[in-house]
Amino acid sequence: MKKTPSYFGKYGGQFAPETLMAPLQELEEAYIHFSNSVIFQEQLNDYLKRYVGRPTPLFLANRLSQFLGGAQIYLKREDLAHTGAHKINNTVGQGLLAQFMGKNRLIAETGAGQHGVATATVAALFGLSCTVYMGATDMERQKLNVLRMQILGAEICPVHTGTKTLKDATSEAMRDWVTHVQDSYYVLGSALGPHPYPTMVRDFQKIIGLEAKAQILEFCGRLPDELIACVGGGSNAIGLFHPFLVESSVKMTGVEAGGTGIHKGTHAARFAGGSMGVLQGTKTYLLQDENGQIENTHSISAGLDYPAVGPEHAFLYDSDRVQYTYATDKEALEAAFLLAKLEGIIPALESAHAIAYAIKQAPTLSKNAILLVNLSGRGDKDVETLGHTIQKQ
Repeated sequence: MKKTPSYFGKYGGQFAPETLMAPLQELEEAYIHFSNSVIFQEQLNDYLKRYVGRPTPLFLANRLSQFLGGAQIYLKREDLAHTGAHKINNTVGQGLLAQFMGKNRLIAETGAGQHGVATATVAALFGLSCTVYMGATDMERQKLNVLRMQILGAEICPVHTGTKTLKDATSEAMRDWVTHVQDSYYVLGSALGPHPYPTMVRDFQKIIGLEAKAQILEFCGRLPDELIACVGGGSNAIGLFHPFLVESSVKMTGVEAGGTGIHKGTHAARFAGGSMGVLQGTKTYLLQDENGQIENTHSISAGLDYPAVGPEHAFLYDSDRVQYTYATDKEALEAAFLLAKLEGIIPALESAHAIAYAIKQAPTLSKNAILLVNLSGRGDKDVETLGHTIQKQ
């Protein structure tokens, strides 16, 4: 059986304890086998169409484009997928794989709660039990998604160690998997972690870019000038970017969380303040001090509040194929309110980081230019945070 490449250049790999090497090998072999199976692909495509609601639409944000006075801004509406974000593309794929492997329990980590909701949703769909690990800090700021997971029947395990955010939830989820590998499947939520997860998650998410490519050609008769997506772990961004990587005319920009500024402990912009290291199974760019200790991170968006980035993004950064920048908390909030008021769309605060960059970029371009932004999720979960902003004004 042909193995999938475990590295993207010098990034990636399998930096995992010995107890996880056999489960990781089992997972890779199962993924290669079943992903090449006609039956698996037919079932996956059917669930994506009839359950997730794909294809998601491509929408011209006409009023926003006119207001900015430059490029035409198109939104890939992943917020309209079932559960309200792109995460469901990956969990349907991995949940189906777990079922084909004979596992009866799903384990997940979550930050903003969207991956947790998507995993709990798929567990209910396939009749599997579900345990979700979530940092106590994230549980407090994402109460709606905690309730959604509970309604769906998932067991929520609060994590009170470390920064009480996504990094710590991921560590606890991996510990659970180590001790329950026989009957449990770990549904990693982003394109990071030990091989084969970065490749596998990207493959389940590239439906975003495949659809967007066909849709923009149908609507505009040409490819976009630039793709824009927020980058936490990086699954929504690599899902959009990957089918376009061969198109040299298309510029691509990933937008990280600038927090309150690029100072130690106040952001999650790995390419603005990080260096190469190893975290939770993969070699990539991460925020660490001179002794290799992981630094604290901050973002108003829980889904971007993570000290490492997916290894394929690190490779694309080094090769200059994709540029990476950041938006601050303030810029993301302003972008969320502007999109809501002009287009009637409340974006997730993660997605608002990508909108914030588009707001800066569009006025510098001609009206013939096309920006395609991945609106990775809807903002229901962030309404309380947005409400606090209104109260302060």
